[in-house]
Amino acid sequence: MNDELEMFCNQCSQAAHGEACTTTGICGKQPTLARLQDNLSYAVKGVAAYSYHLRELGVVDDEIDAFLTKAVYSTLTNVNFSAEDFIAMALEAGRVNALAMRLLKDAHIAAYGEPEPTKVQTGAVRGRGIVVTGHSLKALEELLKATEGTGINVYTHSEMLPAHAYPGLKKYKHLVGNLGKAWFDQKRLFAGLEIAILGTSNCVLLPLEKYRDRMFTIGIACLPGVKHIEGYDFAPLIEVARSLPELTETAGEVELTTGFSASTILGLKDKIKGLVDEGKIRHFFLVGGCDSPFSSMDYYRRFVAGLPDDTIVMTLACGKFRFNDLDLGDIEGVPRLLDLGQCNDAIVAVDIASALAETFGVGLNELPLTLVLSWMEQKAVSILWSLLALGVKGIYLGPVAPPWVNDEIMAVLTEQYDIRLIGEAGRDIDEALGATVAV
Repeated sequence: MNDELEMFCNQCSQAAHGEACTTTGICGKQPTLARLQDNLSYAVKGVAAYSYHLRELGVVDDEIDAFLTKAVYSTLTNVNFSAEDFIAMALEAGRVNALAMRLLKDAHIAAYGEPEPTKVQTGAVRGRGIVVTGHSLKALEELLKATEGTGINVYTHSEMLPAHAYPGLKKYKHLVGNLGKAWFDQKRLFAGLEIAILGTSNCVLLPLEKYRDRMFTIGIACLPGVKHIEGYDFAPLIEVARSLPELTETAGEVELTTGFSASTILGLKDKIKGLVDEGKIRHFFLVGGCDSPFSSMDYYRRFVAGLPDDTIVMTLACGKFRFNDLDLGDIEGVPRLLDLGQCNDAIVAVDIASALAETFGVGLNELPLTLVLSWMEQKAVSILWSLLALGVKGIYLGPVAPPWVNDEIMAVLTEQYDIRLIGEAGRDIDEALGATVAV
């Protein structure tokens, strides 16, 4: 953890030396309070992201809006000096974020149908194309409508991969595959393909000059020197796509499978219970979250590759690209690798775990289930607090500790929630399996 600065607060004119308070606030704010305010600010940003995508689909929730107003206001100078309040508000942010994720999941299903297991090609199809990155299924749907019958193929990138599993989106035959992996490969990917590009939300990177003139943004996303689409008028994007050379047919290195909804997995719960009772499934893992360009992220591939054959792995968000090309096989027809979807589909994992706990007649933390999560940015913070608000304990977290968490905060997270920082993959596997409780 970063203890070089005990705090960093520069939000008012009292900031020490006209720069920042780094030990104790001139106002009396203590370092742990400052860090808890930072934590709440990050969690609120995550809630706002899901609320934004809800609004794209016409869903507005007064409870979410009221909490966002209260939480942001509480971090202003000289409003609230109670560290206990900010821990409580972080948990409330987690509860509200779980509500936002559930409403977004329901809205996606209402708009596009229940996701179903779907195999997705990762190569290029001959013809002109547009690749879509980000998270907005609404933007993708409108693009698919606009490009239908034009001869232009549409590809997904990163967190858009799960779009292929929704019946209302996969019905478009020109949605042909997924290119690349997690968000940070886009400069290499986009520079190497003569293809038009659409950035729909967070996880867009400043473009290279090589492709700046064929990249567009929409909605919340915006990049300097990149044309922005207002509304859903894709005519300029389509014009650029038509002006580019056709892609050459290229076979993908792997075929990815996504779309394991809660109803799909829970439709197998009796079979899963039988396999657990017979000792054929020993443990479940949820391994996912944000990917990041750290070499330490290789831990997650080593972790999944090192799991015994009698374990099941659920995954979600772009962290899955560290290992979703692995062929883990199945256990008597139950796939060992289950891609639940985007980061907001953490709520699907919660529903599955809750239903399995009910099936086995145990509490959530008594399931043979271990969460191994990676974080990169603020939405992951809000999801972590959602899990803590639901009472989940024993989470492994990496690739690094959150830098705004000091020793005092980490001690509370460890004592109350058994948060563990990832270590060596093999050792963590042994530790998790050693903690398995018979159900």
